[in-house]
Amino acid sequence: MSTDLTNSAAWKSLEKHFREIEKVTIKDLFKLDETRGTSFVTQEAGIYFDYSKHRVSAETLSLLFSLAEERGLEAKREDMFSGRKINTTENRSVLHTALRAPKGSTILADGHNVVPDVHAVLDKMAVFAEKVRRGEWLGFTGKPVKNIVNIGIGGSDLGPVMAYEALKYYAMRTLTFRFVSNVDGNDFSEAVQGLDPEDTLFIISSKTFTTLETMANAQAARAWSLKKLGSISAVARHFVAVSTNEKEVVKFGIDAENIFGFWDWVGGRYSMTSAIGLSTMIAIGPENYQQLLDGFHQIDVHFRTAPLTRNIPVIMGLLGIWYNNFFGAQTQGVLPYDNYMKRFPAYLQQLTMESNGKQVTLGGKRTDYQTGTIYWGEPGTNGQHSFYQLIHQGTKLIPCDFIGFKETLNELPSQQDYLIANMIAQGEALAFGKTADEVRAGNVPEELVPHKVFEGNRPSSTFFLDKLTPENLGKLVAMYEHCVFVQGAIWDINPFDQMGVELGKVLAQNIIPELQDNEKPLNHDSSTNALIGFYRK
Repeated sequence: MSTDLTNSAAWKSLEKHFREIEKVTIKDLFKLDETRGTSFVTQEAGIYFDYSKHRVSAETLSLLFSLAEERGLEAKREDMFSGRKINTTENRSVLHTALRAPKGSTILADGHNVVPDVHAVLDKMAVFAEKVRRGEWLGFTGKPVKNIVNIGIGGSDLGPVMAYEALKYYAMRTLTFRFVSNVDGNDFSEAVQGLDPEDTLFIISSKTFTTLETMANAQAARAWSLKKLGSISAVARHFVAVSTNEKEVVKFGIDAENIFGFWDWVGGRYSMTSAIGLSTMIAIGPENYQQLLDGFHQIDVHFRTAPLTRNIPVIMGLLGIWYNNFFGAQTQGVLPYDNYMKRFPAYLQQLTMESNGKQVTLGGKRTDYQTGTIYWGEPGTNGQHSFYQLIHQGTKLIPCDFIGFKETLNELPSQQDYLIANMIAQGEALAFGKTADEVRAGNVPEELVPHKVFEGNRPSSTFFLDKLTPENLGKLVAMYEHCVFVQGAIWDINPFDQMGVELGKVLAQNIIPELQDNEKPLNHDSSTNALIGFYRK
């Protein structure tokens, strides 16, 4: 049975158009329009976005924009920015955009302006960060803190890790930063290897202060610290918390003054500009951190105000719909050509797949269309010597996002030219390929010709920014955040809950005591019982 989406006029028009254009190649599209390379481009908010190498015509885009209008994208967008409770399953507003709103702005949640609250936390973070950076925050034995270990999981880890790696050029190098997320004890053990409890500070990042993995690692950190420091009073000098659960934080031994709060209208994967970014602010300093927030805010404004036809997140989201729902593409490659961005694809995996990995609409009906594209990638040029073979000559259609910067942060300019040449060349090769005749022209033996043919017609976007700065990193993250929103709005799903992560956690709580007590009876399926039995032995 068709859903509202697949039965809509705009969707039907796209289905008809898809049948007409399915066999048209990117090469054909460029032949038909000699200006395509400059006309299928938008340049907004310091981002040059080239989407000319996609299997779309002007008519395709027009129909996609009509779909967005028919699905009420602009009204839904305004609902988010104005604080309406669009996270309907949890009855919450979705206001991560408030985390980077300038002072003096007014953004209401339940009739309350949240912007002053946000800036109060930011100011508190800045004071603390400067104390650590100036060596004024002293440990229990009077030594300045030199090592910062962030303990969290999901959005409380992936954002801080990605931001630290991406902005390492701007980080204070006299401080050491490490990150712990996995409940696997190896993760914690390696993170504290070579560190001294006397000059190590732990940031425990957990909204509820009950998350299993985070609290297991927090307890391990507490035991590791007290083994040398001895007194329970030391906890207050070596631990701070990002949490809303003051009672449990204080019970742990952390001073209530060293709790950095946030709000239920901030989802975990949208929280890197909340107090979850404390480690980032300590690393790069409050001034650079403000530039990061400014970059986010510029894209928030662009997404909210730019016409659909020039709106970068809107175009990105609609292209994703086109490939996912009409071509049947399963995945999206994200390929940043800057090694500092090596954790960016991993960050996007949570942002995109935890958000849009849903199978029911806001009304609770099962979808009859694909949602939730699988995001993955690696920095160039490493990926070229790994998985690009499949993208070029494999049997799967994988749209790709190339992300590059015109200027390098480190003075090896010729290597930057090599890097960007490779990025541009990959987009060209994917789009236009190499025919059998072109292969033969290189005097290739006939039996090898089929192996050296590149059919091309593989779509990609290219994003250029001037340089990897805190501001530009903020722009890139916000760009994908709003792309996720666009797709959720089209698919009529809720990108802001994550109920699919709960069942495994609940079942794990049942299994833990069964692994610890060999006499405990087992009442699972035969496979689960056998696995528990094998572990017990």
